[in-house]
Amino acid sequence: MRVVIIGLGFIGGSMGLALKQTNELGWEVVGYLRRSEAVSDVLKLGVVDRVEMDLERAVNEAELVIIATPVLAIREVLAHIAYYLSPGCIVTDTGSTKFEVMRWAEDLLPPTVYFVGGHPMAGKEIHGIQAAEAGLFQGHIYCITPAKKTPPWAVDKVATMVKQLGSEPFFVDAQEHDNLVAGISHLPMLLSATLVSATTKDTSWDKLSKLAASGYRDLTRLASGNPEMNAHICFTNKQAIIHWIDEFTAELTKYRQLVNMGDKRLEEILGEANRARHEWLNGT
Repeated sequence: MRVVIIGLGFIGGSMGLALKQTNELGWEVVGYLRRSEAVSDVLKLGVVDRVEMDLERAVNEAELVIIATPVLAIREVLAHIAYYLSPGCIVTDTGSTKFEVMRWAEDLLPPTVYFVGGHPMAGKEIHGIQAAEAGLFQGHIYCITPAKKTPPWAVDKVATMVKQLGSEPFFVDAQEHDNLVAGISHLPMLLSATLVSATTKDTSWDKLSKLAASGYRDLTRLASGNPEMNAHICFTNKQAIIHWIDEFTAELTKYRQLVNMGDKRLEEILGEANRARHEWLNGT
């Protein structure tokens, strides 16, 4: 089977490496690149078996196409490749939001092509092909959101690919997916960036920066993520993200009131948060 990866950044590159290293099914992994200067690096890293620089030729006769681009670029890619996909081809993506992507796929792809939305819950704040890791997806959840008209055999093929990556398939509705990841992924990214903005813009940042240690580093890690990808996430999941910002703001206001009043209940609430996090870490 020919697998085509469109978007050879950190996620797409890691998928290519993983599929090549665990290729028990003998799949040919083809990568699409727009820039000729990147071809030698991609081949040297062993991310794909071969590279195509013509998108139409890359997807022609492909059995599985993986779109690993920033979310808003997925619509453009779908529109571009729709005419050139062979009947029976399966298209999937790695976008961090799903509702809009599923709508684009339904509108743009021909009825002879099957779409299965995907989202690996294994990203990092680093980006770029040089950072690609074959083991990135090992032991992680991989969300799968099949389109309504996609037959079970096509869904099974994507699930097989996910297992080859070392991930566990997790089937979820597009709207539910976006609501859930807004709370545990998108909100943390914004909180991380907000903390950096608030502290680095302060007039005392020159002294703050000297004192900043592991706590600040841990909380601001996500601010180092790809700005384009993070902005695209926000633009395609507005309502769910705003909901969680409001929830967080209300909770932070409670903490503020307790701090301001010197209320002894603060210790109790901090203890509840402490226990809740440990329960999550221990899987209970």
